[in-house]
Amino acid sequence: MTGHLPERTRWAIVMAFAIAMGWVEAASVFYIRALVDRIEPYQADPLPMNGALGNVELWREAATLVMIATLGVLAGRTWRRRAGYAALAFGAWDIFYYVFLRLISGWPRTLMDWDILFLLPLPWWGPVLAPVSIALVMILWGTLATQSGDGTADARWAWALAGVGIGLALAVFMIDTWRALRDGRDAILQVLPTMFNWPLFWVALLLMASPALHQVAFLRTKKSVFRLPCCWRLP
Repeated sequence: MTGHLPERTRWAIVMAFAIAMGWVEAASVFYIRALVDRIEPYQADPLPMNGALGNVELWREAATLVMIATLGVLAGRTWRRRAGYAALAFGAWDIFYYVFLRLISGWPRTLMDWDILFLLPLPWWGPVLAPVSIALVMILWGTLATQSGDGTADARWAWALAGVGIGLALAVFMIDTWRALRDGRDAILQVLPTMFNWPLFWVALLLMASPALHQVAFLRTKKSVFRLPCCWRLP
């Protein structure tokens, strides 16, 4: 992107791109699920994608991540803002993917419907509400990181907590397929989880939100300090 664009314009452009990506993702997933008769993924034999189709889908997911990272690099002028725009794009893409998939196929019917969220490195399972919640956190932090100026500090402890949260969330999403790992690839593809660990997930989400919450607190403090002289009165 050209260097003269203000950050609000960059934010809007990234959002527009991410929403368009959401439509492309929803259309692609609809084609694949219609092809294998799995519009609703939570049913027996949820991943009947052997041979070339399975490999193509794995590479498509990897390519999507590259596209989002590239968008962040192009949109941001500092590494912090590049990461912020990438997070913003990922969050918006994920949410609008479900919005458009619902419009196209009628699924998901509710936010509690189980979905196969990702396939790398193992299939991730979870109710739709879980990735949508993470996406909202990513949009929040991405917006703060790109629109609040470079003077805003990111605490290392907040990112350390976020890293722990990411690890916990991945464990929650992949615990069932990880348990099936020793039984081979076919067992992994047949996994149908029956329980989602919501308490651990909410803890993970709160930890992942640490950088955004810290930034909100920092901005509120900065705003209060900036306004303080207006309240001074001479004796």
